[in-house]
Amino acid sequence: MQRSRTTRTMAVAGLAVGGLVLAGCSSGAGEGSGEVVLEFVQSGDINQGGGYAALAERYHEETGVRVNVIEVPNDDLRTRLRTAAQANDVPALAASPSSDPAWTDRLLDLTGAFESAGIIDTLSVADPADGMVKALPTTLTSVGMFLNKSLWDEAGVEYPTTLDEEWTWDEFVERANQVVGETDAEYGAVMDDSAHRLRSFLFEFGSQGVTEQADGSWTLDDQGAEALEYFKGMHDAGFMPASVWGAGDDASATFKSGRVAAYVSGVWQIADFQENIADFEWVSVPLPQQPVRATNYGAASWIVAFDGSGVEEETLAFIEWLYSEDVYREYCEISGCLPVLDGLEVEYPADSYAFDLYNGEIAASPPISAVQTTDGLLHGFQGRAIDNEPLKDEVVRYLNGELTLEETVEAIDTTSTQQMAD
Repeated sequence: MQRSRTTRTMAVAGLAVGGLVLAGCSSGAGEGSGEVVLEFVQSGDINQGGGYAALAERYHEETGVRVNVIEVPNDDLRTRLRTAAQANDVPALAASPSSDPAWTDRLLDLTGAFESAGIIDTLSVADPADGMVKALPTTLTSVGMFLNKSLWDEAGVEYPTTLDEEWTWDEFVERANQVVGETDAEYGAVMDDSAHRLRSFLFEFGSQGVTEQADGSWTLDDQGAEALEYFKGMHDAGFMPASVWGAGDDASATFKSGRVAAYVSGVWQIADFQENIADFEWVSVPLPQQPVRATNYGAASWIVAFDGSGVEEETLAFIEWLYSEDVYREYCEISGCLPVLDGLEVEYPADSYAFDLYNGEIAASPPISAVQTTDGLLHGFQGRAIDNEPLKDEVVRYLNGELTLEETVEAIDTTSTQQMAD
């Protein structure tokens, strides 16, 4: 049996903004039928194999309660949820990237479900106002690297396959350039245009990222600036496609074209690749180090339940069922996810080695790699609405030649400090 587990010593966390909800589509009884219907709003279930949709069917068969899983584009989540809260038309529950001051006062207490499920205790984020746990992590998420195995094998270029083998970013770039030179590959690598992915890159250069200082300001350290300069160098050299970070092209689609040697994304891609890549072989490999072994990991999203839906008791019952061991294991197996239940064993139907790699890199990463998602949840409880990502936004301007490196760091520091001011 493939063992996929985390330990209670892990410091898991992360920052992400947004929420979800479909305005004008409230939970309650099915019209004219007396059937209880729970509206469950989220994003990405289709891409990860439809795990929630499958469980919703099972729950209806077992209980007669219908769960409508509503897919909302990720970019629309924040607006949808805010609009629903303002209109007093909240869904029963949602899988939200983080909390939002616009609706945190509408959340039900999930402390009992958290404790009974045996969720990793470092993923416990209580609302400072009342000490209640109001959000449960869906799954663990982590950044990782994929290679177009067919291209690397065609070029005869070797790559590490286990955590016992290490490579630096310098070594990776050199080898990926060899692949490009020996095949019809167009680019050496592509990375999702996400601060989540970029933080991992900074950590690998020994950076602590953008952190709070003694005087209350937030700053990027020298190692982070060095990493950004390296990142721009890969774009300027044509090693990475400028259109992804510079113009918002889809990084996943770019990799799936078969013309890119490597892709920095994350564990959530495994299920999609298994289903949708047929023209070439892909493989998960250890992330490069420069010189630090690090990923960026935390909760993929957070289950929240709303007061005012009219089906609060039924919603709490569904959440407890969702996190029962056999049901949650089924979800992880369908969706190809890392579990948040402490010590849970999951049998993945394919590519179990890849999940081993992710778990190993999580365990080997420094503490800073685990402070994104739980911090984001806490900020929402504290009334801080993080509407944009300075790290990403200013780096885009840097890559497009609008800012120098020094101006980029200054802009990141200034905007981050303004956002986090009490």
